[in-house]
Amino acid sequence: MLIKEILQPEHALHAVKSSSKKRLLEKIAQQFSTINPNLNQNELFDAFIERERLGSTGIGEGVALPHCRISHCNQTMGMLVLLDRGVDYDALDGNRVDLVFALIVPEESSQEHLNTLKEIASAFHRKEFREALRNSHNANELYQIAIEEKNHRAAG
Repeated sequence: MLIKEILQPEHALHAVKSSSKKRLLEKIAQQFSTINPNLNQNELFDAFIERERLGSTGIGEGVALPHCRISHCNQTMGMLVLLDRGVDYDALDGNRVDLVFALIVPEESSQEHLNTLKEIASAFHRKEFREALRNSHNANELYQIAIEEKNHRAAG
């Protein structure tokens, strides 16, 4: 599944303040539940934390891909977050995280979940993409960069 298919403009958050990994995951869960009232903030937060206990979703280069499966979620949804400054995230390379793409998927979507994570990770492994996101000036620009990057990859 392409980033363009799961990321909505209201799911791009720019210059978010957070003091820790836990607070960041709380904010992401809160934002998902605010935009999608059928999602429970506490359930989302618990699912993100449970996944992090298996191993950090900090993939390196200042990027984290927190993700979880939710039983009553009926579609895959993403949220792109650019933090105002990096937080300690227990990332694989030890770097602080300032770019986050959170993903929630229906519980039964195991293979789709893995394919979507692979697609997102592939985009974030590109230095040019990360730099463009970090140089964005607002949430709309952040969203547009994510969508344009995906369009270039689909064309290439």
